[in-house]
Amino acid sequence: MKIMITGAAGFIGGFLMTHCVKSACSVLGIGISEPQQQWTGASFEYCDVRDAKALLKLLQSFQPDRIFHLAAQSYPTVSLTHPRETIDTNVGGTVNLYECIRESGLKPVVVVACSSAEYGPVAREDLPVKETHALNPLHPYGVSKVAQDLLAAQYFITYRIPSIRIRIFNTTGPGKIDDVCSDLTKRAVGIELGMHHPTMMVGNVTNRRAIIDVRDQVRALWLSAEHCKYGDVYNIGATEIYSVQEIIEAIRKLSTSSFEVKQDPILMRPADELVIAGDIEKFRNCCAWSPQIPLSTTLSDMLAWWRVRLAEPRHNQPLQEMHRSAN
Repeated sequence: MKIMITGAAGFIGGFLMTHCVKSACSVLGIGISEPQQQWTGASFEYCDVRDAKALLKLLQSFQPDRIFHLAAQSYPTVSLTHPRETIDTNVGGTVNLYECIRESGLKPVVVVACSSAEYGPVAREDLPVKETHALNPLHPYGVSKVAQDLLAAQYFITYRIPSIRIRIFNTTGPGKIDDVCSDLTKRAVGIELGMHHPTMMVGNVTNRRAIIDVRDQVRALWLSAEHCKYGDVYNIGATEIYSVQEIIEAIRKLSTSSFEVKQDPILMRPADELVIAGDIEKFRNCCAWSPQIPLSTTLSDMLAWWRVRLAEPRHNQPLQEMHRSAN
């Protein structure tokens, strides 16, 4: 089987590349930055999904059976300062992909990585949020994901391109950069290594998230292409919900050093969902899937990843405190 992954150099993309290679597939990853690893049995091409000519050429030469469309500007905070770039990449890139598929005459299964950010704030009584809930995003990133979602549905309805829409909830794991778990585990390791003062500056610690390990997420994405109904939409996420404070305490237990925690108003988002948690029953019933990796294992693996990374010579300098926190 031939599989193309857009955004293959990204966090989820890298794990998905590995999964597809292990599944004995012929894999082509595309992206705009150098991948962090090389894969035996897979190839990588530099290609911006906004470049229709280059994208069409790759589609015609590779002729994929499945496409996992992960390419995106994926940070809500960045979308607030760069809304045009976010919309251009996420929406324009998705239109490009589908139009190139049309022009190529191919009919690959397209799994589109949508987002929980499409829902926006959800009332307590509506949690965990179902796929039928109204979409009310809080930032340009969320708006762009709504557009991707609806474009995938439209291209299936109008042109019968087999598309599956996956609304991904908070995903983390070793190698993740710039989400709350990554920021906190990085700071904890920096304290362990004596790279800065043992104080963590944080934003809102009461926000709560259902956080899934990337390895569970990738397994779900793979199953979605095998079992999900074309044109339909599915939530994929964790079942356990944690506050930022609970994540901090879990890291404290796993860390080899003690630290203090202080709130910094600069790190508070102007708009943020208080709770993000999705109802995943629809997907579980379809694919007989459930998350397997507990948060403690995820955080332990992330701490181990940062210990190796921050010990490298190029990282032997004082850590800079993050001035944002991603989901």
